[in-house]
Amino acid sequence: MQVLVRDNNVDQALRVLKKKMQREGIFREMKQRKAFEKPSERKTREKAEAVRRARKAARKQAQREGLLPAPKRAVRSPRAMAARPAAPRP
Repeated sequence: MQVLVRDNNVDQALRVLKKKMQREGIFREMKQRKAFEKPSERKTREKAEAVRRARKAARKQAQREGLLPAPKRAVRSPRAMAARPAAPRP
């Protein structure tokens, strides 16, 4: 995993790194590996994760087919947009 530090802004790079690690599930895996997990608990957890993934896939498929309404998009406030300047285009 790689994060670029721009203008010596380490705080922003750390935020980006944490967000990437969160998306990849690294924090969840670290928490799981902290203590031993019994094989029966592992099977139960993995089965629940598979069910969750299957439901999510079915929900997305139903949204694509128009059977369910699409989720509402979050509207960014003008204040939040002003606080974050636009990135320069190359």
